[in-house]
Amino acid sequence: MTGGLRIDTGLGVATSGAVADIVARATRAEALGYDALWTSETQHDPFLPLALAAEHTQRIELGTAIAVAFARSPMSLASQAWDLQKMSAGRFVLGLGTQVKAHIERRFGMTWDHPAPRLREYVLAIRAIWRAWQTGEPLAFRGEFFKLTLMTPFFNPGPIPHPDIPIYIAGVNDHLCRVAGEVCEGFHVHPFHTPKYIAEVILPNIEAGLRAAGRSRDAITLASGVFVIVGDTPEARARSRESARQQISFYASTPTYHPVFELHGWGEQAQALGALAARGKWREMPALVSDEMLATFAEEGGWAELPAKLNRRYAGLLDRVMYYSEEGDDAQRAATIAGFRASR
Repeated sequence: MTGGLRIDTGLGVATSGAVADIVARATRAEALGYDALWTSETQHDPFLPLALAAEHTQRIELGTAIAVAFARSPMSLASQAWDLQKMSAGRFVLGLGTQVKAHIERRFGMTWDHPAPRLREYVLAIRAIWRAWQTGEPLAFRGEFFKLTLMTPFFNPGPIPHPDIPIYIAGVNDHLCRVAGEVCEGFHVHPFHTPKYIAEVILPNIEAGLRAAGRSRDAITLASGVFVIVGDTPEARARSRESARQQISFYASTPTYHPVFELHGWGEQAQALGALAARGKWREMPALVSDEMLATFAEEGGWAELPAKLNRRYAGLLDRVMYYSEEGDDAQRAATIAGFRASR
């Protein structure tokens, strides 16, 4: 993707799940001018809200960021994506993630096995299913983890006008970055990142995958939620600053994300945060996030000035962003969206 950053938004984990709530949020996001609306798989299903959003919007892209791949078979997920692509007239983006071993085995009751190779094969299996539906060719996918060889006319939904559905995956380790570079159209970078981490860890591994597949950098889109300290008054800025500090302390306490802190020489602080979290000392954790750390993870500015700052911060690193926390009113959001559009 070329040009300035795209600006996206999320349906929100706190969405009630009520039809009116989902429709109102989707139509509002499109009216404000956001480029995409993403759902996540936390408290609610990530696909059902997008069917409603597809019916009540015309322009905005719609996608999952992310749906848990290993909680579903490739066939069932391929069907959900195919229908949403048709309902949205080609605006759907399928975002997938692995989740972690404990959740896959103990929450979903499914198999956790070689996550990076399995997800790579999962993506290829979905594409084989879509190709069979679109072209009528026999389904004949045989891999290490999945064998899909049966597709009778009764179960074939048939071709659709926009069959090329982009697939993004999410991840934090080098293996999944390489998978994205090899076989995906996009990569969801975890919000707990820094420009240095993207430049020195994420991008080199994505580029290794691209090279292995004979693809170029413009073949893949990098998207991410980003921490921002935003406000047009000192009071609003202070509230946003402490919210970001709390969020960063939470992520930094988790061993999975320690490599980000360690890259900056803050390994001891990450261990200390982990120890506090293990003792349930959540309120004490933000104090260990210094102003230097905060500035490394979060861009600060007013609503109208953040777009230019973020475009400079992520030049050559990201293609689309979404504010991790969005507490502004519609006028403030509109100012931010206008700034991003002016930069393209």
